Amino acid sequence: MSSISLSVAILGTPRIGPRRELKFALESFWSGKSSEKALIEAGVGLRAANWARQKKLGVTVIPSNDFSFYDQVLDTSVMVGAIPAIYSWKGGPVPLATYFAMARGAQGDAHDDSCGHAHDHGHGVPAQEMTKWFDTNYHYMVPELKRDQKFTLASRKPIEEYEEARALGYQTRPVLVGPVTYLKLAKSKDAGFDPISLLDRLVPVYTEVLRELAKRGAEWVQIDEPCLVLDLDAAAQKGLQQAYAAFAKDVPQIKIMVASYFGALGANRDTAFALPVAGLHLDLVRAPKQLDDVTNLPGERVVSLGVIDGRNIWRADLKKILDRIEPVVAKLGKERVQIAPSCSMLHAPIDLDLETKLDPEIKSWLAFSVQKIEELAALGASLAGGRQSIAPTLKASDAAAAARKTSSRIHDPKVAKRMAAIDDAMRRRTSAFKERANTQHKRFNLPSFPTTTIGSFPQTPEIRKARAAHGKGSLSDAEYNKFLQEETERAVRWQETIGLDVLVHGEFERNDMVQYFGEQLSGFVFTDNAWVQSYGSRYVRPPILFGDVSRPKPMTVAWWQYAASLTKKPMKAMLTGPVTILNWSFVRDDIPRSQACRQIALAIRDEVADLEAAGAGMIQIDEAALREGLPLRLSEWNAYLDWAVESFRICSSGVRDETQIHTHMCYSEFNQIIDAIGAMDADVISIETSRSKMELLDAFKSYHYPNEIGPGVYDIHSPRIPEVGEMTELLKLARQRLTDSQLWINPDCGLKTRKWEEVRPALVNMVAAARELRTAS
Repeated sequence: MSSISLSVAILGTPRIGPRRELKFALESFWSGKSSEKALIEAGVGLRAANWARQKKLGVTVIPSNDFSFYDQVLDTSVMVGAIPAIYSWKGGPVPLATYFAMARGAQGDAHDDSCGHAHDHGHGVPAQEMTKWFDTNYHYMVPELKRDQKFTLASRKPIEEYEEARALGYQTRPVLVGPVTYLKLAKSKDAGFDPISLLDRLVPVYTEVLRELAKRGAEWVQIDEPCLVLDLDAAAQKGLQQAYAAFAKDVPQIKIMVASYFGALGANRDTAFALPVAGLHLDLVRAPKQLDDVTNLPGERVVSLGVIDGRNIWRADLKKILDRIEPVVAKLGKERVQIAPSCSMLHAPIDLDLETKLDPEIKSWLAFSVQKIEELAALGASLAGGRQSIAPTLKASDAAAAARKTSSRIHDPKVAKRMAAIDDAMRRRTSAFKERANTQHKRFNLPSFPTTTIGSFPQTPEIRKARAAHGKGSLSDAEYNKFLQEETERAVRWQETIGLDVLVHGEFERNDMVQYFGEQLSGFVFTDNAWVQSYGSRYVRPPILFGDVSRPKPMTVAWWQYAASLTKKPMKAMLTGPVTILNWSFVRDDIPRSQACRQIALAIRDEVADLEAAGAGMIQIDEAALREGLPLRLSEWNAYLDWAVESFRICSSGVRDETQIHTHMCYSEFNQIIDAIGAMDADVISIETSRSKMELLDAFKSYHYPNEIGPGVYDIHSPRIPEVGEMTELLKLARQRLTDSQLWINPDCGLKTRKWEEVRPALVNMVAAARELRTAS
């Protein structure tokens, strides 16, 4: 038996805390209930617990600087001093108030008091644009750069957190977002300007960070370059070569592990292999064929094998993994190999042991972050000491894999029969949009520039308290239902009072736009504590899609009927679309995603039919996550979009012409998928556009999109209350791109996460902006 151990490396861990400690610390600070000192101390505690947990579980390469109060890309912008002038930073240490203004916006300017809270000295500042991190459901803050951008080391966070870990006895591998990835994710308002051209100015700041880390004893630094799995142009490939050549020349004492993840290197393979770095991480879950090429990595470089899925929750088949990687380890030698997850486990829940109510059979098929680290430790022990050293673990892994494969809970013959019966008639509306629109306009008789919201209203502490009491049994079904009816009626009456044209019921009965539906569909299971971060303090518990999907009974009809009975105005029915349910779930890995999506589409189709039969004239089927499911390689887009659009059309095409189908999309570069949006053939689409100043509508203009559009006129992810003039200016920009007959007026997204004191004045202003527009037309 060899005495050489094999390194177990972690690329990043969930930062939120097992009990969502970070969320509560942030929201307490934002509300003024706690101090900046308390927030910082909460971060110190979470980091220490993370390091201790990894050490205890057998991790030998522990990351630091993977923690963030909001977002790692925002941290990088602050680190390099890329802070737009609007945030009033004058140099020196960046205050937390400035940091959070960039993340969330601020009612006043970004100056802070001694407690770190922002003061209101004017009309406020908007948050930076936010969009999806590659093809995940995590959001990052988009860097805003300009042609004359200057960079400087403005935050020493990576250095300070390395020292913090060192003081606790942990030798860590600091993690940085790579300079090329950072610039590829950035945007600029300067026409024709490519941020990658700023690389020569950016690299010296990274070099300074690396030097500072080296001075303090850091041996390795992990630099994440997930851009390596994108279709990179020659400038980006050259930039990678130049940046890492500079690091090798200027900081030779630091060993760099370049981490690629979320896919295959593809055409960037030669560039990545030629980088003058000490190690390269490869995602062998998303791109298993890369393993065949690992032994061709030149020199004595360390290769990090990403063999455990960092993005899903399924237990690994350890024997299958060992069969694959043992020959590679034998050829390279143990000293050149690290065993790792495919990517940061930021995207995985923390600990399966917290799930005390989960179905035991299904629980036996799962692994969360802690369990994935245990799997990695077992693989490392086996590769170092032989399979006999982990025999009981392998036996348990084999049993779980076999049980899941043969379980009768996975496959439903009735679902298979319905899937086989899908035909072209189920994929298209009876009439073209123009004919449908005429019928719908006669039915609803709405004013020009009709106003509405996206669906949800604030989930207040009282609502959450009532839901928790009902869940514990201390509030009866009748009492809970009465409470929800009262909340719904209040929301409906208030919408009527302020003059909204199309109402919503507020979704007070819903815990989450995906979970609510998944709980009522077969094939899904839910957790109590499997939270993952979406952005900032917004965490979600994705459903676990483990088997075939069907709808046992109506899910939303009764609440729509109740709300509709309270008003004579149109009441939208609100559904979540099949692609979004799929993309916001932990999805089974035993069938193609396309097949699972069509199953969900059939279930939603049944709900649409029941809503229409109950009298719903407007049915919104949200596809907020359609774009995020796009493959990272352009060559694979069409295949995905074909089945995604087909799934939407299956669920939406069974209605009469007079029934108006709405959909909503989040944070999308619409020009990239405009053909697919057109093919969805929704009567009305609402989209997030306020942060982009309506620039995202350019795609609809150039496409000559014929259907109706509601471009968001204010950013609901910020607590700022937009003024009437601000929204009318945005609407003027929208009218330059759309015809008046196309234009609806609505917020960017649902209002669930906001407070009523923010929502009320914002929507009053929105309605006033619409009236100004009608008067001026």
